[in-house]
Amino acid sequence: MNRSSKTAAAVLTAAGILTGGWPAAPPSAAAGERVLWGSATIPPGRDGIVEAAGLSGTALEFGSSLTLTAPAGARVTAVPLTTAGYRGEVAADGRTAAYTAVSAESPWRTGTFPFVLAVPADAVPGTRLEGCAMRLADAEGVTRAGGACQVTVGLPSPVLSRPESGVPLGYRPAASGTAYPEAQVTVADQDGNEVCADTAGADGSWSCAPGRDLPAGANRLQATATLNGVSAASEQIQITVGAVTPEGAVTPEGATAPPR
Repeated sequence: MNRSSKTAAAVLTAAGILTGGWPAAPPSAAAGERVLWGSATIPPGRDGIVEAAGLSGTALEFGSSLTLTAPAGARVTAVPLTTAGYRGEVAADGRTAAYTAVSAESPWRTGTFPFVLAVPADAVPGTRLEGCAMRLADAEGVTRAGGACQVTVGLPSPVLSRPESGVPLGYRPAASGTAYPEAQVTVADQDGNEVCADTAGADGSWSCAPGRDLPAGANRLQATATLNGVSAASEQIQITVGAVTPEGAVTPEGATAPPR
């Protein structure tokens, strides 16, 4: 089956910032304290990355450290930074992880600092996990920057299993697949036009059929699932609508060309 994808479903986007002025400092931040901020959307039972970007302002010395505390229910599973000059360590219980500057010439001034978080399989899509926090401390353990990271439970990508790719189809091909239970699933063509829609059942299955003919020829279909304000898309399926007869006419699947 020939499939392509606009985005890799297993790759989840995340971003973080260490700045002097955005977003506004939390009420608990001390006067003059820089603010740390990171965000990620991670589906249930999957891993995702929260990143912190280079810190502006006064450079910190060797021995300074950046610590992330995981939100409620989640765990830090890895500190994958490979840049020389930093040592990463994850606590045994997964509640925290930290990078420590050990030989970098300008600690925290360049690059990004990723933390891998695992979200529990029973987390509800669309909910925000509370308690994620970042802290940058100097070599003496004095906090030089502090703030929050926002972790939202995402939605697993739906699966578009029908129609089959590479097989000439009728003008109203049925679509079906699986998605997160109760998610609203919409199938769209290559131009973004809605083809059909359904709501996934308790077992995750869904199916729908177009209410109008699709144009003859090559096309692409993709399913998008939405629930509680979060969405995820399936891989695309390449399809061909209409069966080509020896005379060159395009007819619905199973039909024959009219005699001349």
